[in-house]
Amino acid sequence: MLNIVLVEPEIPQNTGNIARTCAATRSSLHLIEPLGFEISERAVRRAGLDYWHMVDLHAYSSLDHFFAVNPSPDLWLATTKAPRDYTQAEFRDGCWLMFGKETAGLPEELRRHWYDRCVRIPMRPDARSLNLANSVAVLTYEALRQLDFPGLSGAGEMAKQS
Repeated sequence: MLNIVLVEPEIPQNTGNIARTCAATRSSLHLIEPLGFEISERAVRRAGLDYWHMVDLHAYSSLDHFFAVNPSPDLWLATTKAPRDYTQAEFRDGCWLMFGKETAGLPEELRRHWYDRCVRIPMRPDARSLNLANSVAVLTYEALRQLDFPGLSGAGEMAKQS
């Protein structure tokens, strides 16, 4: 299982897409407040997130709270400022993939502390970044590929036609 961590996400549609990725991959979703939206049952129902019940969701009041509850995570930080690309990471079962908020990314102090665990998605130099939900999907599926997609089906209904 993977752990997807969003630090202060701001855009509800991104978090909804990420929650769907977590549901489909059996990854846990960890949200660090403040959030730019509500995650109450009413708000989720209104947004039509019919897979929300499949999400293993954890919320934290701050980064300090997150690290108090998870003192030694096998953590990888996704940042456009990273010194290496994500294909150089060796993801393990149970690892944590951390992503920053849409407008500012991850705090500099966190990036400095976890420097050797910072990875980036390659892109052209004049592109600012990918969408947060897309970035989460890229790293999640790379980690799952390295783990041989544990517990996930690799074949669709067309396989029955063979």
